[in-house]
Amino acid sequence: MTTLPSNSAPSNPALSDLERIKADSRYLRGSIAEGLRDPITGAISDDDGKLLKFHGSYQQDDRDLRDERRRQKLEPAYSFMLRARLAGGVVTPVQWLEFDRLAREYANGTLRITTRQTFQWHGIIKRKLKPTIAAIHDALASTIAACGDVVRNVVSTPNPVATRAHALAYEWAAALSDGLAPKTRAYHEIWLDGEALVGEPELEPLYGTTYLPRKFKIGLAIPPLNDVDVFAQDLGLIAIIEQGELRGFNVAIGGGMGATHGDPTTYPRLASVIGFVPPERLFATAEAIVALQRDWGNRSERKHARLKYTLDHRGLDAFKTELETRLGFALEPERAYRFEHNGDRYGWTEGHNGRWHLTLQIESGRLADVGERRWLSGLRELAKVHQGDFRLTCNQNVIVANVREEDRAQIDAVVHSHGLDGYRQRSGIRRHAVACVALPTCGLAMAEAERYLPILLDKVEALLAEHGLSDAPILLRISGCPNGCSRPYLGEIALVGRGPGRYDLRLAADFSGQRLNQVYRENVDETAILEALDPLFARYALERGHGEHFGDFLLRSGAVAPAPSRRIPVEVTV
Repeated sequence: MTTLPSNSAPSNPALSDLERIKADSRYLRGSIAEGLRDPITGAISDDDGKLLKFHGSYQQDDRDLRDERRRQKLEPAYSFMLRARLAGGVVTPVQWLEFDRLAREYANGTLRITTRQTFQWHGIIKRKLKPTIAAIHDALASTIAACGDVVRNVVSTPNPVATRAHALAYEWAAALSDGLAPKTRAYHEIWLDGEALVGEPELEPLYGTTYLPRKFKIGLAIPPLNDVDVFAQDLGLIAIIEQGELRGFNVAIGGGMGATHGDPTTYPRLASVIGFVPPERLFATAEAIVALQRDWGNRSERKHARLKYTLDHRGLDAFKTELETRLGFALEPERAYRFEHNGDRYGWTEGHNGRWHLTLQIESGRLADVGERRWLSGLRELAKVHQGDFRLTCNQNVIVANVREEDRAQIDAVVHSHGLDGYRQRSGIRRHAVACVALPTCGLAMAEAERYLPILLDKVEALLAEHGLSDAPILLRISGCPNGCSRPYLGEIALVGRGPGRYDLRLAADFSGQRLNQVYRENVDETAILEALDPLFARYALERGHGEHFGDFLLRSGAVAPAPSRRIPVEVTV
């Protein structure tokens, strides 16, 4: 265990305000408990709102209602988003039913699958937040560290039972999630009525009093599927399986999707592979990388606080040298691997043990009952009869996993009766579309994403149909802001919100998550987006090679120029 003394706040005199809040929080307690009991307001204080993220929740308000409530001299319509910590996205049927109940009784009647392989509940009012978290705990899950400046939910290739080696790789992802979680008792004291420590020193052996400079994401992928976008992670682990045995992991560091419009010192970055470790050295390596980012990361400017900026400022070689010094051993040379795509495989697949797995598409990850679409009810009915488990994907979909052969017909019947088998008829681009939540609840959103996706898809599909491309698999990503929760910089086509109805159009990532896209049109509306795409689709239909994906074609044909280097060294105080 890489430890810090309890008074390990950085000595840098130019710390950001959030560093002060963390240092003064008494290991994430702040005055959250008192704020929850305040009946005068539906909100908590700004400082406590920042600490609340470490407990898995964001304070939000309905931006659609802001102006009207302001005119009525009412405070904003405050509510809370709550996110679970579910390593690898594995959910039992019992848990699913409880999560569904919480969505209907405490939240806004929907469950949302996130791009980090977990659930979010939206619209929870303040007085219902504590009983919701307690119920999640009673269901043998947690929300601790699902947000905040910590190692967040560890994602993993969502079907870990394809081979025995897949199952072992998932076990490592779960071990990382458990071992790198915060140890503070604040979570139990505030949400579960646990007894406060009296007269005993409290320590965070890995994180110290100020935790990490910024969020830290870990993902584990198993080639040939890059279905977690492993190079978008701060720490990406590429499982190497040879002769059916898990030999270890290639280690990639420094991925990150966030950026800021108009600031060239911020940028998306793909993780760099620095070597290979056998399984028995994985945890020590991961912990040391986290600890090194804890010590070297920028605590003055949060825009430059992710690991990607630490690497580009300090140098990748210097970081690796320091890492190996701390570990006491050198990383082995990286081993060969090959990724084919980063989407999900819909329909039934058979695992190594004769069990079956059915992947269903959930548009934007939103499980709701709207009109004839009864997706929330459908998954509830599946959970009542399913004998296996469920697995959430980083593409916002769900796998009904570990189904016995004799149960497939019953599962199919429930799926069909609730309209969950639409993936069979959907176009190639609709099957690979991802969107973040954005408006009306996300405070960072500049433009629509989830609510705009079906509108945009209808129009883009019409263009594709005109050119005979309805079945072409194309990765489409929409983000309401440049923060990049939907990983837009890895879309063959991506829209990044600039303002109401306006986006940057980005093009020419690859189909396997190993190349960033680039800006093609800046700050344009829907008409300009469609006018830009139409001639590109026409050329693609006529000139593409056999099996050539859209992003690859755009570069090969010269329709989009190769991207210049995106890494701009940032002079920061560490």
